[in-house]
Amino acid sequence: MTATPARAPETVTWTGLEPEHASTVLEVRRLKKNYGSGDAIARILADVTFDVQAGEFVCVVGPSGSGKTTLLRSIAGLQAPTDGAVIFEGDTVTEPPRKMAVIFQDYSRSLLPWMTVAANVELPMRNKFDKAERYRRVEEVLVSVGLAGKGDLYPWQMSGGMQQRAAIARGIAYQPDVLLMDEPFAAVDAQTRIELEDLVLRVRQDYKTTVLFVTHDIDEAVYLADRVIVLSGAPTSVTENIGVDLPRPRNQFETKALPRYAEIRNHVFGLIQRAKSHASVGR
Repeated sequence: MTATPARAPETVTWTGLEPEHASTVLEVRRLKKNYGSGDAIARILADVTFDVQAGEFVCVVGPSGSGKTTLLRSIAGLQAPTDGAVIFEGDTVTEPPRKMAVIFQDYSRSLLPWMTVAANVELPMRNKFDKAERYRRVEEVLVSVGLAGKGDLYPWQMSGGMQQRAAIARGIAYQPDVLLMDEPFAAVDAQTRIELEDLVLRVRQDYKTTVLFVTHDIDEAVYLADRVIVLSGAPTSVTENIGVDLPRPRNQFETKALPRYAEIRNHVFGLIQRAKSHASVGR
């Protein structure tokens, strides 16, 4: 008897919102990024195109060196692409948009060590809300991320996991339309990573935030996402755009025990391994 091959995850449009309420908030169009020139040119992004809908949680994965951070920095307006465009809420991004927030991987550098946690969280809101509203938001988000009563601490008095919770609190207190996250849990231990994954899912649900999350961890991407965008190796393009049709709310035990979870995870793993093989052949 011939074995039936496993069904590959379909490329689908996210259906987390009813069609009449869904709208495209972020468009990445044929994005290219090169460094250097002439014989020394390094082509990082070759042709990256995808959309993100309002309220969606999208994860971007790819092999090491595929330009995931370069892509996120270009989307955030922190560097200019060589060609192509990023369109946020109808406008081409040429500088960091006011309605977008970024949480970086290196939380130890993103938090100002001479400011308390509360002051760090308040900082991006100083030109957006009055003092009373800033105070209310700081208190609210510190409770949301499990840091109630910790606002008077300084970052250097906290564990790595607590510092990253503070960075998440600062991102959501601003109430951005899109939250960009660049491998935010890469520097914490495995147990803390699990706790922070569930924290982000809960916060995303509470605040209805659109999230674009870059990670090298395949399990993390499949567990968190409504959709996973898989990148090729550099020069990078989108290999596949995969809808994650796993039920919500997600649970670290129940979700990861589902056959469909393993199916999607293995499919993404296979795509990345093939991208690595092609990159090795091309060297």
